[in-house]
Amino acid sequence: MSQLGVSDPGVFGYGFAALAFLAFAVHLGLGWRGGAKASILLGVVAASAAWAAANLAFSLAELDHLWSVQAVLDALRMAGWLLFLWVLLQGTGPGLKAAALVLALPVAAWFFYPGGLQHSSRLAFGALLAVPVAGLVLTEQVLRRALPGARWAVKPLCLGLGACFALDLYLFADALLFGRIDAGVWAARGFVHALAIPFIAIATVRNKEWTIDIALSRGVVFHSTAFLACGLYLLAVAAAGYYVRYFGGSWGKTLQVGFMFAALLVLALLLWSGTLRSRLRVFINKHFFSYRYDYRHEWLRFTSLLSSRDAGMSSAQRSIQALANLVESPGGAIWLHSDGNGYVQAARWNMPSVEAREPVHGAFAAFLAKTGWVVELQAPQQSAAPELPPWLRALPAAWLVVPVIAEEELTGFAVLATPRAKIEVNWEVRDLLKTAARQVGSFLAQVHASEALLEARKFESFNRMAAFVVHDLKNLVAQLSLVLKNAERHRHNPRFQEDMLGTVRHVEERMKKLLEQLSTGGRGEENLRPIQLAKLVERVVAAKKAERADIAVHAGDAAVATIGHESRFERVLGHLVQNAIDATQASGEVRISVGAEGGNAVVEVSDSGCGMSEAFVRERLFRPFQTTKGNGMGIGAFEVAQYAKDMGGRIEVHSRPGAGTRFKLMFPLERNGAMAA
Repeated sequence: MSQLGVSDPGVFGYGFAALAFLAFAVHLGLGWRGGAKASILLGVVAASAAWAAANLAFSLAELDHLWSVQAVLDALRMAGWLLFLWVLLQGTGPGLKAAALVLALPVAAWFFYPGGLQHSSRLAFGALLAVPVAGLVLTEQVLRRALPGARWAVKPLCLGLGACFALDLYLFADALLFGRIDAGVWAARGFVHALAIPFIAIATVRNKEWTIDIALSRGVVFHSTAFLACGLYLLAVAAAGYYVRYFGGSWGKTLQVGFMFAALLVLALLLWSGTLRSRLRVFINKHFFSYRYDYRHEWLRFTSLLSSRDAGMSSAQRSIQALANLVESPGGAIWLHSDGNGYVQAARWNMPSVEAREPVHGAFAAFLAKTGWVVELQAPQQSAAPELPPWLRALPAAWLVVPVIAEEELTGFAVLATPRAKIEVNWEVRDLLKTAARQVGSFLAQVHASEALLEARKFESFNRMAAFVVHDLKNLVAQLSLVLKNAERHRHNPRFQEDMLGTVRHVEERMKKLLEQLSTGGRGEENLRPIQLAKLVERVVAAKKAERADIAVHAGDAAVATIGHESRFERVLGHLVQNAIDATQASGEVRISVGAEGGNAVVEVSDSGCGMSEAFVRERLFRPFQTTKGNGMGIGAFEVAQYAKDMGGRIEVHSRPGAGTRFKLMFPLERNGAMAA
């Protein structure tokens, strides 16, 4: 045996592997409690320890018979790993024929094993390359076929063995290309295989008896088939690359590199090809399953796409994409009913824009509404079907027309483009599309209803704001009317003139703010800020002076303040004062007091007027458009209650018929620019 200079890394790598596998085998042996899976695993780990020891001896002595010993042990351990994966896939012990087939693969491969690292046999390397490919396929099957609850337990095993098989794939593919085993990779093989032990140990802890629930799905078959095809493709590329280099002469290596790079680009293109995936999925569904669809998966995907919140896609766009995905269609468009315009194109996906409209009472729409049939445009039309609209016949790549029905009415129809792979439109496809289209119809109807509700709420908000504005206008007009009434008697009185100017100035300011509210569509409020309640009461009393000059004010603490909207607070307090004035005769009394109570700022408005019944206070006082005044609107008390709620305060009312009324407003005290805790 020639000296290859691999003794030092080989001794380290395989020495480490021998110790690791031996320790792991002892650990498994101490915990072994019988069972086929546990027995196979223990045997494989023991064989791996012996294989690593034989390679360690070969690294030290480089004797031919030691190479043969490690080859036999390697065949046994690789056969053991394949058998163990096969047992996991079967759920119970494998049949004799299946077990013999699995064991025969590595044994047959190692039968052609070369006599050493450099004494090569390309037939041997080709056979050896099939072993890790088979191992990777089985590993991938174990992972994908495990149920979600059991996948957590088997992941470490698949990760560890997958890494080992991947290294072997690289080792023997390189050997097939260059006609020899790479000494450096061979020396690292023992160390890499030993690194898989922790993963196998974790899987052993998670699977005490190695019982794994197995489930077969279309996704498993699809991914496994694609994975196996990729492996075969890489094997073919490796073989072709070798012959390119062998017959290329001085250009051999350059041609080989170029060929390998081009092959990898072709593989990437194939993996990313939507058409290829669609054809593979259709092929599997047609030849391996009695039903075309995995309905649970398709419905979950369909529902997930409809309910997604992608800001870049409208609900109609998501609907057409969800329908198209069911039949591998790359595009489509949806026509929805538009008041007065028939059915117009509402959304499209990878399909050109169409301006044509289909009449609501046209023959084609009536046919879809009556039958609910899925129309295949490229198939011979049935005798009962009407002539297709010209715009539909001219639409490129149009394939299917699917009616969208909600509450037994035709709300629209979807046009799907020709699929990537040929699909036979049988009863199963038609039933799925009709059911999905009804779901789309209900979904779009719900979206339309939600939009209508939102629009109604906006109108409701605007109408509420308009009611507040009209109520304020009524009060302002009442103030101006009172000023005009008194002007005839007191227009030469300088004091009256001063009061009149103040009232007109106040009305002007309020009118400007009301105009601002109407122009902005909102309340036109300023930001929250501290409000000195004593000063606010002074302004309200001054504004009401023309109507009642003897309003009594008591401010026990002039510094009492709260946080709020000053103009709105002044307005709602004015409502209470105005109600007190309207309810009290000239000989009666209206009082306003300001103070603090606990952590609250308190404003009380009381009168000795007619009062209200307990039932009215409880059931009608704070409801809009409920009033006892002949010319009242029933908005003032409602706005007071709304403001108290918005600012985290509360309102108390004490009233008795003939004994007057007391309103008590309580808001959190302001302390250092913030609400009191």
